[in-house]
Amino acid sequence: MSATYRFAVAPSGFKESLSAQDAARAIAEGLLRVVPDAEIDLIPLVDGGEGTAQALASATGGRLVHRTATGPVGEPVATHFALLGGPAHGPRTAVVEMAAVAGLGLVPPDRRDPVSTTTYGVGELIRAALDAGAHRILVGCGDSGTSDGGAGALQALGARLLDADGSELPPGGGSLRRLSRIDASGLDPRLSEAEMLVACNPYNVLCGPQGVARVFGPQKGANAHQVEELSEALDHWAGVLARDVRPRLCGAPGSAPPDALRHGPGTGASGGLGAGLAALGARLLPRFEVLLDHLDLDARLARADLVITAEGALDRQTPRGKVPAEVARRAKLFGRPVLALAGTIGEGAQQVRESGVDAYSGILPAPVGLAEALDRGGEFLADASERALRMVLIGIGLTPTGAPGHRAAASGEALAQAG
Repeated sequence: MSATYRFAVAPSGFKESLSAQDAARAIAEGLLRVVPDAEIDLIPLVDGGEGTAQALASATGGRLVHRTATGPVGEPVATHFALLGGPAHGPRTAVVEMAAVAGLGLVPPDRRDPVSTTTYGVGELIRAALDAGAHRILVGCGDSGTSDGGAGALQALGARLLDADGSELPPGGGSLRRLSRIDASGLDPRLSEAEMLVACNPYNVLCGPQGVARVFGPQKGANAHQVEELSEALDHWAGVLARDVRPRLCGAPGSAPPDALRHGPGTGASGGLGAGLAALGARLLPRFEVLLDHLDLDARLARADLVITAEGALDRQTPRGKVPAEVARRAKLFGRPVLALAGTIGEGAQQVRESGVDAYSGILPAPVGLAEALDRGGEFLADASERALRMVLIGIGLTPTGAPGHRAAASGEALAQAG
């Protein structure tokens, strides 16, 4: 293969195993074993979860600001937010990555109880960003360990959540069933002057059969009883939010429609944090619309002969706003073949072909325990990248249109055959 062959490596992170940067480097290592003189463009992608603040700070010439805040189980954690670089005439923009202060990775395995975990630290970071002079705050949603509807964040920003006796509710989504009213008079007044954008998965909604408690509660440690408890609590939370908070911020009497908070796109992001911040006036936006503009992704995919993407789990959720599906969709605008690698291949993974993925493969060479898979993720990903590219080369060699002028088409056909 000629040195003029170009690969775009655009993975997300592998939760609790590899950051997006580490995943990109591992894939590149495997590719270079096969084609040592290849041109590889590393494009580690973030979806609002772990690594978002660091990635956007690096892409814009900004910096991380380190703080200590309240973690998801109520104990202090070392965390950070980013202040972005960029044009001096633009508003000062901060990035608050909820995973850095309330992510699942910060919840010890023996304390994973989404009924009681809190987003209080998210509110503390938003307040710290305001203290730093930010006029625009971008909140990245993803990899959360909470299901409190953003209640903790609102408390940190000055709201009081009161039961029928006028007592403050304890942390966690489970207590929201007892919420009687929200005293919003103490909310930080700077919230009304700052622009808040929430980068989220628009497919995640707060309530209903596909609500966040039912879809993601079990992943965060909820049993069947707790799933129903949280679902009921978040439904009640949406109604009280719409009644007590949104009208005050809008300066309008009467109630805002609670269904907008229950079923609006993105309201279920990060255990319902999307709904809580929407009640404060935040705009909930598709995460890739917000995040990828900083990375010039489309132009970089257009220059590639082959696009390789990856994530921890490839399944029926992948086409619903996950990195591989978005990368494939954009790559197909330029006719580029796409290979997806994943830590696990789950039910419905074949649906990613509809997003533009030509072929996909798991990275594990044999059945291994979870701890080993997480610990050796980089090694397995590099080996899988090497295997996949060797298969592509075989496919190109067997394809009549494999001449250099037809590299992209030939690679796509080879991927389809191998996948």
